[in-house]
Amino acid sequence: MLKIGLTGGIATGKSHVLSILQQLGCHVIDADQVAREVVQPCRPAYHELVREFGEHILAADGTIDRPQLAELVFTDDEKRRRLNAIVHPRIVQAIQRQLRRFEATDPQGIVVVDGALILEVGLEHLFDKLIVAYCSPDLQVDRLMRRDRLTRQQALNRIKAQMPIDEKRARADYVIDTSGSFDHTRQQVEQVFENIQKEPDPHPRSHPHHRRSDRR
Repeated sequence: MLKIGLTGGIATGKSHVLSILQQLGCHVIDADQVAREVVQPCRPAYHELVREFGEHILAADGTIDRPQLAELVFTDDEKRRRLNAIVHPRIVQAIQRQLRRFEATDPQGIVVVDGALILEVGLEHLFDKLIVAYCSPDLQVDRLMRRDRLTRQQALNRIKAQMPIDEKRARADYVIDTSGSFDHTRQQVEQVFENIQKEPDPHPRSHPHHRRSDRR
């Protein structure tokens, strides 16, 4: 099975790219959805988060208040490191389980994992190819403010907490610019999908700087 990592910055259009790849026949794993599942009540990560950060991170229904937790950690590097140490190993384990299931049921298929922190966490070695979705910085800020109802400073704090998008682009096999229309993004995704299918059997990315490509 061909394993593709899809990453980029927050609010750079990864979910839209993922939906197109799914329409083209790829199996998909949304790491953000996995992250929501691993912190559900009665899961180990849930209890560790409450012990670490206190009950004020809980919503009225007892679930983790993700916006409240995000606001707490995105301005504090140490708190963000502690959050990641609790949550990221569980996310990685869950993704690996899903990858094994897809490989068992469709060994000739393609699976795409959408994860904003693939490079930050050092997971690129799990994938045969890496796609980075990006957009112009001003558009990224605007999208994030509108999507999550944030102030400009809050949006900038969250973007700053991630690896610079130019560094991610430099480490990608393929890059997709989502700054334009949905149709323009779709054309790029379809071209990348076609190119990937034409390539010879790939080898897993054995090193963080496996290969640099500016192919569209």
